[in-house]
Amino acid sequence: MSGELRLISRQRRNLVDLRRLRAMILYLLRDLLDSTDFDLTVHLLNSLHMARLNHLHLRHEGPTDVITFDYSDGPASPLTGEIFVCVDEASLHARRFRTTWQAELARYIIHGALHLRGHDDRQPLKRRRMKREEGRLLRKLGRRFDLSKLERAPRITA
Repeated sequence: MSGELRLISRQRRNLVDLRRLRAMILYLLRDLLDSTDFDLTVHLLNSLHMARLNHLHLRHEGPTDVITFDYSDGPASPLTGEIFVCVDEASLHARRFRTTWQAELARYIIHGALHLRGHDDRQPLKRRRMKREEGRLLRKLGRRFDLSKLERAPRITA
């Protein structure tokens, strides 16, 4: 294994430029998180799919922003897992936090990647550290990529 990344979109509300998103995620993994050995799938879901996943695996009702499954064999092993992101939640939270859904989408992917790197957000102190790291990485991504361009223009058919 060395650098396998798959993107799967199962939502249609916000059109995502998957090529740009792939480039952003690869930069995050390789350059910002110094991970060259990874096998990662990122799923973009709508709120219905996310609510089902959330109920099935976590026994929580309703959608959530991001769910991460870590398939690694430990801290020294390659980064291996799946990140499920709810694009509808990104839109909802973007309005609430006065940002864009694209920036929220990037934040959720960063959050999932940090979980795969061993970060934990179940305790207040660890949650604050993880949030600071999320913000730092999001700022770096924002300097390298125009996050607004993660939105793909609709295809026009004649």
